[in-house]
Amino acid sequence: MKSVWVRLGAAIVVGTFAAATAHAQPVEREGVKLEPTVQVGSAALQLNGAGVRTRAIFKVYVAGLYVPQKSNSPAALLSQKGPRRMALTMLRNLSADSFADAMNDGLKNNHTEAQLVGFKPQIDALNAALKAVDEVKKGDAVNIEYTAETGTRITVNGQAKGAAIPGEDFYNAILRIWLGEKPADGDLKKGLLGG
Repeated sequence: MKSVWVRLGAAIVVGTFAAATAHAQPVEREGVKLEPTVQVGSAALQLNGAGVRTRAIFKVYVAGLYVPQKSNSPAALLSQKGPRRMALTMLRNLSADSFADAMNDGLKNNHTEAQLVGFKPQIDALNAALKAVDEVKKGDAVNIEYTAETGTRITVNGQAKGAAIPGEDFYNAILRIWLGEKPADGDLKKGLLGG
């Protein structure tokens, strides 16, 4: 009898989760819609939060963070394992050099010199991938994804740019650009944390 109740309870939980997921609505920022879930590799990821990257008075991109388990804690998000995606939708044109410089500044601001030296091969590969983009234009979808099978991949409008970059620790280093102690944009960090 007990197993019937356990199965019934499990069915109710699964059914409630499926219903909640099915009714989840896209989130909209600056006219950009972010789906509540995405598929990365074999994993279904949830939108943790979203926001707008502003530099001076310019809105640069809308960002959405997709993770296996939602959290409002940067430490918890950085300690998660498995596939993740930072989805950027450009709100203005940006040269590859400007994009690479901003990413490098974010890495420098959130890591020690020793950590940066340790990541040098991956940072070089990241810069090569960003330079392969040439320019991102308003409306372009830039995904920075991680899976254990491929490492970190950058895609623009679904097209892979550069080689895959190994190391889950390096993907977490990239996430610190937005979630670290010195984020690229404090308001964007709050948005990505679900605030």
